[in-house]
Amino acid sequence: MFSVAWKQRTLIWQLLRRDIHSRYRGSALGLLWSLVTPLIMLAIYTFVFQFVFKARWNDTSGETTLNFAIILFLGLSIHAVLAEILTKSPQLITSNPNFVKKIVFPLELLSWINLLSGLFTFAISLLLLFGFILLEQGRIPATAVLLPIVLLPYCLMLLGISWLLAALGVYLRDIQQITGTLATLLLFLSPIFYSVTTLPAQLQAFIYLNPLSYPVEAARQLLIYGQWPAPTGIAIYTCVALAIAWLGYRFFRLVRPGFADVL
Repeated sequence: MFSVAWKQRTLIWQLLRRDIHSRYRGSALGLLWSLVTPLIMLAIYTFVFQFVFKARWNDTSGETTLNFAIILFLGLSIHAVLAEILTKSPQLITSNPNFVKKIVFPLELLSWINLLSGLFTFAISLLLLFGFILLEQGRIPATAVLLPIVLLPYCLMLLGISWLLAALGVYLRDIQQITGTLATLLLFLSPIFYSVTTLPAQLQAFIYLNPLSYPVEAARQLLIYGQWPAPTGIAIYTCVALAIAWLGYRFFRLVRPGFADVL
């Protein structure tokens, strides 16, 4: 899964730059849109859930609007990477037929570029989040340096999902219609707008079947509360992520010979 990406890292870098530049080419704000868009969505969600629905993250009277926004923003930023993978992956092969028909190109690299493009936007959101945390708490918890331990398995899982959807998207064009709805379902079925502790005990284990739930909860522990997540949870999530990445890659390689015939 990794050797081809490492050998072709220069090509990945070039295609990634092209993808990011093409996304904002011709717009007045350019890369600033990657900062403005999440801020607008954060303002809307914060207004709706805290001021309209009167939602609170916990029962403490000292909770501020900024604290609620920080908790919400971290979850939305992590979900945004998943949403980009789900919505773009089914078209990775069908939107690049020249890579399939006319030139010898390692098609599995397209999923790497898709993931790295989403992580680029996430990195900008993360910098903004650090600013919010400094403003609210006066410091960033030391446990924040351990965030990659949580995000790396999440990225591996997304990579496997991207390979799976990219392959299926060639043969089943309806996948594109499903993944957009799936991204919304996963958003509301994960602890982004509510805490897991507010759910009935019998549902708390079920909510962790959502691939978003664990990284969102673990990232909050590291970045906001300064706590170290349970090593058992990280180990289980990492094993599941590796399995999904490997299965997605194997499926992609298995059906790849038929891409040219379909396209």
